Amino acid sequence: MAGFELAVRLARPTDFEILEALADSKRNNAVNLAAILDKNRAYINTRLPVLADYGLLDRVGPAPNSGLYVITDKGHVALEHRGAYDDPDVDYDALVEEQVHRTDE
Repeated sequence: MAGFELAVRLARPTDFEILEALADSKRNNAVNLAAILDKNRAYINTRLPVLADYGLLDRVGPAPNSGLYVITDKGHVALEHRGAYDDPDVDYDALVEEQVHRTDE
């Protein structure tokens, strides 16, 4: 479906903790992130592809199935504006998209 974007539904606090752990822009995998965050590896494994689907993370190599992820520009913006996520007066998705497009200009 062209132009369709997923509404960002984050699992708090874990998804923001994952973004925070990757905010240094170095790539990492579920095993390491689970240890860093003191979370269950299987749960982290379920969250990483979701964050990638939202465009907040990219799956990177060197091998296609290496399980390595890196934060995207959109992920940095989402993390930067995490305080607005629960604000009922803010369209978080629109805010993040607007900020991403501003940084692209």
